[in-house]
Amino acid sequence: MATSSVPESSMAEFDSSSVGSDYAEIIVLRHGETAWNADRRIQGQLDVELNDAGRQQAALLGDRLSKEPKISLVYSSDLARAYETAQIIAARCGGLKVVTDVDLRERHLGDLQGLVFGDTAKLNPKAHQAFVSHETCQEIPGGGESRDQLHQRCTSSLQRIGNKHKGERVVLVSHGGFIRTLYKQASPDGRSVEKVLNTSVNIIHVYDDGKWTIKSWGDVSHLNPTGYLQSGFGGDEKSG
Repeated sequence: MATSSVPESSMAEFDSSSVGSDYAEIIVLRHGETAWNADRRIQGQLDVELNDAGRQQAALLGDRLSKEPKISLVYSSDLARAYETAQIIAARCGGLKVVTDVDLRERHLGDLQGLVFGDTAKLNPKAHQAFVSHETCQEIPGGGESRDQLHQRCTSSLQRIGNKHKGERVVLVSHGGFIRTLYKQASPDGRSVEKVLNTSVNIIHVYDDGKWTIKSWGDVSHLNPTGYLQSGFGGDEKSG
């Protein structure tokens, strides 16, 4: 199991110092906004494209990262909203290679996928109860993952990528539920983060001995001067 530490301020500024040889610096990003985010509709592993706001968010993030130290590679969930975000970032950073990985997908939410969140209790009470259950082994009807299954997939994939890129800085583009799981694992007291906003910058140092350190979290300063800081739906406990 990974051990971890978190800086005093989880909103620390993006640091441009060089990466140490004994860890990988992984810049974990949530995809840009989709129309389903804006409608508060649960996506899960359904394939939904970015909307115009999401593409603009991704472009602003790419411009920001292009001014930072060298990024070796971009990893992305293969779902369209993450992959398009990754492609926009890669292009703005000089044409970086994008590698897709199915293990970086959002949590599969079974029969809840495609429903508006506020309607789930009425339209599918069984799946809704499974989703809100405090039992971490509870799977969601319709092929949905339990929290335990999600945790195993998320943490093992981050460690695998970290082990492969010691001494390097890489980008990982994923989803709200995935990223919240990483935070919970890396947080010293196992606490959860309330929300992961679209295109927020979250930086984790991954060591090959299983130690994770959160360098900074939740930075959306690239969006603040614009009109593209949207609702962020799906980046909280309703992730999907």
